[in-house]
Amino acid sequence: MEKAADLQDTASLTLKFKFNPKLGIDNPVLSLAEDHHPSDPWSLERPRFCLLSKEKGKSFGFHLQQELGRAGHVVCRVDPGTSAQRQGLQEGDRILAVNNDVVEHEDYAVVVRRIRASGPRVLLTVLARHAHDVARAQLGEDAHLCPTLGPGVRPRLCHIVKDEGGFGFGVTHGNQGPFWLVLSTGGAAERSGVPPGARLLEVNGVSVEKFTYNQLTRKLWQSGQQVTLLVAGPEVEEQCRQLGLPLAAPLAEGWALPTKPRCLQLEKGPQGFGFLLREEKGPDGRPGQFLWEVDPGLPAKKAGMQAGDRLVAVAGESVEGLGHEETVSRIQAQGSCVSLIVVDPEADRFFRMVRLSPLLFLENTEAPASPQGSSSASLVETEVPSLEDTGVPSVPLGSRQCFLYPGPGGGYGFRLSCAASGPRLFISQVTPGGSAARAGLQVGDVILEVNGYPVGGEDDLERLQQLPEAEPPLCLKLAARSLRGLEAWIPTGAAEDWALASDLL
Repeated sequence: MEKAADLQDTASLTLKFKFNPKLGIDNPVLSLAEDHHPSDPWSLERPRFCLLSKEKGKSFGFHLQQELGRAGHVVCRVDPGTSAQRQGLQEGDRILAVNNDVVEHEDYAVVVRRIRASGPRVLLTVLARHAHDVARAQLGEDAHLCPTLGPGVRPRLCHIVKDEGGFGFGVTHGNQGPFWLVLSTGGAAERSGVPPGARLLEVNGVSVEKFTYNQLTRKLWQSGQQVTLLVAGPEVEEQCRQLGLPLAAPLAEGWALPTKPRCLQLEKGPQGFGFLLREEKGPDGRPGQFLWEVDPGLPAKKAGMQAGDRLVAVAGESVEGLGHEETVSRIQAQGSCVSLIVVDPEADRFFRMVRLSPLLFLENTEAPASPQGSSSASLVETEVPSLEDTGVPSVPLGSRQCFLYPGPGGGYGFRLSCAASGPRLFISQVTPGGSAARAGLQVGDVILEVNGYPVGGEDDLERLQQLPEAEPPLCLKLAARSLRGLEAWIPTGAAEDWALASDLL
């Protein structure tokens, strides 16, 4: 079998741009030159689009990992029988884009955050690893490999309320979909942003592409006085056809939506924030974090919080699927200034009906990320002794406590090492986007205590081996230190890998 390095002799990878005069953009298409041999086992591929859906209480079914020492986000495992497997996601695929956002050069934590914020559906643009590596070798790191929709060319999620003229649209008559809409001039549909000649994709979150005409009319009649349509105008259809993009709901922009998520900025007062966070089941039976006992005159009420709001995100990062303790920990980690994204009961029902995350419709109200990527750490300042006598670089005064919860794979996401000149433990590696990274652990942090027990004794190793069986959270007392001389300080082979696990998404 030929090696990857020999591919230049048998195949040539090029990035072609097709100019669309109607859309006024260049559409990139990754393709093979004509001299590519079809029987070549290293056949290069165009980017693929995988539209994934979550079932209730489940994940998309793949694990994402950042390769050490190089940029890129790699699918390292695909679980059998999941949406990821059914939609053709493969081990080794590189993630180029999440929905319509190019993420190849984004930080790993940002990519994980985008996927989780997409909610129950996400569109991934991926490229097989061997094709990606050859493309980068031949085209350079700055080459544009990922096709995306042009500015303002997106499917639309339109909410229509009946008036005296009804919904204001008719449907092209055929025995079965797809269907296109015929608008009444000045009617409700036109006022709600439905473009002329739009293709009808979904009604109230349900795909109607394979409906019969009778099924569609029944679905519309059952909607009552208002209906939410996912539609694609002719320009969107044409561009998606050229790029090979599916007309996917996660690409949509909202038009005349009845409700939106709200971003609240809270600054803690002398009496606290003034609300109670409680875990309970929502109207659909799924557990969530709800806000109650909003005290009049306190920061939460002044910021616009309402009793019964459901918490969607903390510092811009989705809390969907998190337990109560970890959600509280993330709020506390923000200190005296907290950014929360919430939905009221009406918005909660709406976005669950259309099966899209409210975080996709934040417009320009995105919450700022925390300095350490949505940290989950509580900081407690204390004094610690200097380490000058241990033969390792000194540790500055001041320590902090970090509370870690295991990720979906059961790991905490950091590598632990021991100094050669003494029994001092320190953090030698942190998995981007993992539990340790979210809790604020940094390479070089010295461990002073683990779950309340001081370290530095002969039984450290035995105690650490018992930690995977301990009940979370894992509490670490840390002291930060300079990275100066870190390489010389780390002894070769003296590291314990603490589940540098991928993220299950």
